[in-house]
Amino acid sequence: QVQLVESGGGLVQPGGSLRLSCAASGFTFSVFAMTWYRQAPGKERDLVASISAAGRIVSYSDSVKGRFTISRDNAKNTVYLQMDSLKPDDTAVYYCHAKSVYITYWGQGTQVTVSS
Repeated sequence: QVQLVESGGGLVQPGGSLRLSCAASGFTFSVFAMTWYRQAPGKERDLVASISAAGRIVSYSDSVKGRFTISRDNAKNTVYLQMDSLKPDDTAVYYCHAKSVYITYWGQGTQVTVSS
């Protein structure tokens, strides 16, 4: 059974940090590119950060560049999103996404709320 399980979300004050994790199971994690998306209330789901299957290539949206860091541990079948200098505009549900040539998978999402 394929699963992507996000964790690490919560409530944080502006300027704070959170680290999201996405644990994968049921498929060959090491051949999938991984992406974090987010969706704020009333808005479309937007790409936040991506990492290639081997972890050598990363990319970020302009809105998070310099503040967020994506990484992965293929031995643990887990992808991470380190979020620093958080802003209220970062408030959203964050989703983990796995993509190969043939198929994609989504996680169920984890809520991140940035508020004082």
